[in-house]
Amino acid sequence: MLIGYARVSTHDQETAAQVAALKAAGCERIFHEKASGGRWDRPELRKLLDHLRSGDVLVVWKLDRLSRSLRDVLVLMEQVQDAKAGFRSLTEAVDTTTPAGRMMMQMVGAFAEFERAMLRERTKAGLESARNEGRIGGRRPKLRPQQQQEIVRMVTTGKKTAADAARLFNVHPATISRLLAQTRTGSATTKS
Repeated sequence: MLIGYARVSTHDQETAAQVAALKAAGCERIFHEKASGGRWDRPELRKLLDHLRSGDVLVVWKLDRLSRSLRDVLVLMEQVQDAKAGFRSLTEAVDTTTPAGRMMMQMVGAFAEFERAMLRERTKAGLESARNEGRIGGRRPKLRPQQQQEIVRMVTTGKKTAADAARLFNVHPATISRLLAQTRTGSATTKS
């Protein structure tokens, strides 16, 4: 069975052109909805995926109707494959019911994995470069070094409790607890 999926992003758009193309392609059942392609909580798409059976073919007018993200498309393709169903895009040369179409999707998947690996490497190199230049990522410390020293002195001499120090410096009590624990273990500063 050919099962169609038509999607538009906004409520003022219409799926009529997609539905007509899907009917002309022979789709017996068509699921259509108005939702962003970046969302995962698309009820009609969920219904369609639950409806897929072995031998069915999911048909879309264009690949981006399924999702805007290549990674999301590949996740959806895995779900289609798990259902032992096929996939066809009417405007792109993608048809997983043929050996060439399956090879094409595998190549797309390989490129997506390569892209993710390159992004991880660039991120890692960027973080390492920043560390070498003395820049440390993350949130800025809530307490300056002088404030940290004052808190440690007040709490260790018994002038203030940890809770009093937290209220005085307008930080969460856990920040004070971490600072005191780091002081006991010999660390110099805290990031909280």
